[in-house]
This record gives sequence, C-alpha cells and structure tokens, in this order.
Amino acid sequence: MADLGHQLSWHAVSRPQFSGGNEVRLLRGGDELFPAQEAAIAQARHEVWLATYIFHHDEAGASLVAALRAAAARGVRVRVVVDGFGSKASLVWLSEQLAGSGVALAIFRPMDRWWRWLQPGQLRRLHQKLCVVDGEQAFVGGINIIGDRVDLNHGQLDAPRLDFALGLRGPVVEPVQQAARAVWTRAWLGRDFGEELLALVRSPEPLQRMRRLFRRLRMPGRDDIDTGHAMPPVCAAFVLRDNLRQRRTIERAYIEAIRGAQQTVDLVTPYFYPGRAFRRALLGAARRGVRVRLLLQGKVDYRIAAMAAHALYAELLSRGIGIYEYTQAFLHAKVAVVDGRWATVGSSNIDPLSLLLNLESNVVVEDEAVAGEVAAAFETALTGSVCIADERAVGTGLRAVLRRGLVAWAAYVYLRVAGATGRY
Repeated sequence: MADLGHQLSWHAVSRPQFSGGNEVRLLRGGDELFPAQEAAIAQARHEVWLATYIFHHDEAGASLVAALRAAAARGVRVRVVVDGFGSKASLVWLSEQLAGSGVALAIFRPMDRWWRWLQPGQLRRLHQKLCVVDGEQAFVGGINIIGDRVDLNHGQLDAPRLDFALGLRGPVVEPVQQAARAVWTRAWLGRDFGEELLALVRSPEPLQRMRRLFRRLRMPGRDDIDTGHAMPPVCAAFVLRDNLRQRRTIERAYIEAIRGAQQTVDLVTPYFYPGRAFRRALLGAARRGVRVRLLLQGKVDYRIAAMAAHALYAELLSRGIGIYEYTQAFLHAKVAVVDGRWATVGSSNIDPLSLLLNLESNVVVEDEAVAGEVAAAFETALTGSVCIADERAVGTGLRAVLRRGLVAWAAYVYLRVAGATGRY
C-alpha cells in the first residue's frame, strides 16, 4: 500500500508543459548574460520584470540599475523583486539607486527586524533568476546580479565562476512572465497588504479587482496540453518549484529524464544532496549501463554543503557513477544533459533547500542542438576539474558512516523547522 500511495502521489506532481517554436540561446556567465539583458531592456517598450536572489552593489549591479532607470524614464513599467536575505547587504544601496526613478522595488521576505529571523517561513527563499521584457524576451538561469569575478564571502576572484543562463523567445516566455509577475506581486503585497485590502474594499468593483489580484498572484500551473505529438524546434518548458501547486515539478523533471536515459547523464550542481527517489534514479541509470557523471564544486564556499555531498561519494562511486570536482574557479552552475537531447538550465540545486523549500525555476529543453551546446560546455568544464576515482579515498569506515548520519539528521531537522513534511 505504501508503494501504491507513493505512485499515486508521484502522478499528482505537475509535469513540464512543453511548447514548440522557441528560440533558446545558452549564455555563459554574467559576461554574456548582463549585456544581453541590458540590450533587451534598452529596447523595452512596455514592461520589464526582474526577479533575483542577489542584486549586488558592484559594477554589474550598477550597470543594470542604470538600464532599469533609463527604461522607467521612457515610460516603461519596471518591476524588480529581490530576496530579503540574498540581497540584504545591498538593499540600502539598491533602494537609494531606484528611489524616484519609477522602478518599483519589492523585497521578498525582508530580514529587517530581529524577530523575522525566528519565523520558520524565512527559511524558504526566492532563489529564482528571471528577467522578462515586453513578454517577448526572457532570461532564466542560475546567474545572480553580481559580477563573475566577485563573491560575497571571498571578495575579488582570480577566475570567473562557472554559471549559465538561457535567453528565450517564443511561447515559453509567457509562463516566465507570469511567474515573475506573481512573485513580485506577492512580495509587494507583503509590504503593503493593508493598503491593498483597503483599496479593494473602497473599490467600486471589489469582486472584479479581487479576481485580477488573484490572477497576478498565480504562478503558471498545469494546463491540459497535448504533448503526445512532435513539436517544432525548439521544444522547451518552463518549470517551477513553489510552495503551492508545484512543490516537486523540477525534481520530477530531473528524475523522469534520468529514468528514461539510455546512454548518458551529465549533471552539474554546486550543492548536491538529493533525496531518496533522485538517488535511486541515478543508481538505476548506472546499473542499466548508462554513463553517469556528476560535476560538483571543488572550491568549497560552504563547508556544510560540501560535507553533505561528500557523505554520498562512497555509495555513488561504488555503483560506477563518475564524480568530478571543479577546481578552476567557484562553481555555481545548475545544468544537466541526458542522452544529448534533453537539457535543463536554471536556479535549482540538487539539495533539500532547492528541491523542497526555495522558489526555483528551470527551463527544460528537448532539442539536440541546444542539448549539444550544453554538453559541450560540460566537457569544457571537465578540463578544469579533478576526477574522484576511488571510493576508499573518501572514506568507507565508521567515520564516514557517522558523517553521513550527521548530515542526514541535520537535513531532517532543517526541513522540519522550515515546515517541510514527508520523506526526503
């Protein structure tokens, strides 16, 4: 009965909804993303939506602020939402830069009062990186608004971090815009909810206004779309992880692609501590003879995250899964390629925070040309990595067992404090 219940709950999880006829461009780091974003914003005629975890007060941030201010000065409707924790160090600067510009800035779950740190909901952060211009162009990926050679904890870097985003045109842009609008509206209401309620009550058409408000709050969800027939290239889907209807959509997209793999699975993520179903999918693929390779961080930024990944090394290596650590620079990319035809780029790590708590967004592409470009980037990154070849090198004795138990216990406690339930 337990297995049947799991299968039923799995089929209740939202699946990616694909559309055809899209243009998809792989962007490597902020060096390629930021100029493309600013060029799109410079051509904006109607509106710009931007959501990000970190909006830093460096050269990259200042340049984007100038582009946003210029757009607002032309009469473009500009809405920006940043995470209250990720952008905490820059909020005063950002507020000052945008004051009086016409750019509306919303803070997602601000950390401006001591008691906010005691709220379990604060562990669920806005981790999406979205930009949409006029409903025609979108940018989705893992790149924050911070220079590639700048790190919040380590200052100036010797080499640019490894990270990716996608530039999008076509039908896939619409759900991206809906998601950006929804998260901005939720953050804005959190700031001025009392005034919004008062305006609703005083409105001559309160019911109609409330319906419009609810539409703005909705993330793009499941539609009854027939995906059983071939679609024109490029076939792509925008996938979310939120705390409402799409809690495990990104995880499901990964797992189903891995379960269907016949030749190769290549996965890049800095933070790797997958749940039971995800691990089983990887191990099952390796058991079928699929070549599975993981590219993880070699330059550690958060020790507890590295410990969590290392706790799984022995099991994964013993089953034939290849593990590589990227040592050329800091790793921030979250991408995967399966069989040279399926690829995803986005903000979601493969850990409990991304898969169960944070607001995340990825784009899944079923296209050999795009997947081939992502695969080529993976191979290039391997040249700057070290292969972890022997499970004995990462420990298999009592110490390794205790370390794995400690990591599992810490993850369990963290998720329960944050309000996540069920098995992971």
